Amino acid sequence: MNEIEIELNQVSPKDFFGAQNRHIEHLKTYFPKLKIVARGNKIKVFGDEEMLEEFDKRFQMLLDHFVKYNKLDENSIERILTSNSEQDYETSAKSGEVILHGVSGRLIKAQTANQRKLVESVRKNDMVFAIGPAGTGKTYTGVALAVRALKNKEVKRIILTRPAVEAGENLGFLPGDLKEKLDPYMQPLYDALRDMIPPEKLAHYIENGTIQIAPLAFMRGRTLDHAFVILDEGQNTTHAQMKMFLTRMGKNAKFLLTGDPGQIDLPRRTRSGLKEALLILKDVEGIGMIYLDDKDVIRHKLVKKVISAYKSFENLNQI
Repeated sequence: MNEIEIELNQVSPKDFFGAQNRHIEHLKTYFPKLKIVARGNKIKVFGDEEMLEEFDKRFQMLLDHFVKYNKLDENSIERILTSNSEQDYETSAKSGEVILHGVSGRLIKAQTANQRKLVESVRKNDMVFAIGPAGTGKTYTGVALAVRALKNKEVKRIILTRPAVEAGENLGFLPGDLKEKLDPYMQPLYDALRDMIPPEKLAHYIENGTIQIAPLAFMRGRTLDHAFVILDEGQNTTHAQMKMFLTRMGKNAKFLLTGDPGQIDLPRRTRSGLKEALLILKDVEGIGMIYLDDKDVIRHKLVKKVISAYKSFENLNQI
């Protein structure tokens, strides 16, 4: 009797096999002539060689589906095992608005017209600036695009960075090492990733460097190739920092820079590298610039009103 052994790497066996191995039990109904044993993170299958080849092919399709959608159920198992390919049940992603399926199958979409413009601009250009106020989904949409590119093997790594500028607060007194002091700055990036990648897989990616989250100063001297790189809070870069970052771009790289010129936390009389770059690079071919506004705010409805009120106040007082 022939046998194959498949080891699950970077996938939670508990989620993939289902509660009390119910997904495996469902799988057995389609391969009654095979003996299928699931233990730990391995699955052993015994039987005829030709049948084992078919099982291996279908099992890989199930794995691909799980990696892409972070979810497996009886309906998807049935579709995969009775179809010629996964394309037979790919429907929602073809709408053009779904960027990827996040944790528990959550649909991550471009929800507004300008967010859809951002998605299209990233598709067409290797460098894109996404400019707009808080809550417009700049960072979240960007991280989703980066995760999709990684899943589709368009890039080998994701690099997320922010300038470590204190928003009216002094973090020097906080306890801990450098990483512990800087992690609060990076929290919005971690939050977005947790919506899109299961915890075990995210931890693995961060541990092996597939996903890197670091302050902007750590980018100096590096060449960022085969990567989707996001510079968040770009309005808080200086002239020198922005120029340094832009010149890190390597081969097969995507650069997305997000920022809100209305929320600059730099010391007074320090020019924002983002505002400067928008002027310097506005006519450079291959660079996209997307501007989002309060119509794109997808947080609580009051956020839109807050932004509008502050805009009126600042215009009135010429702040």
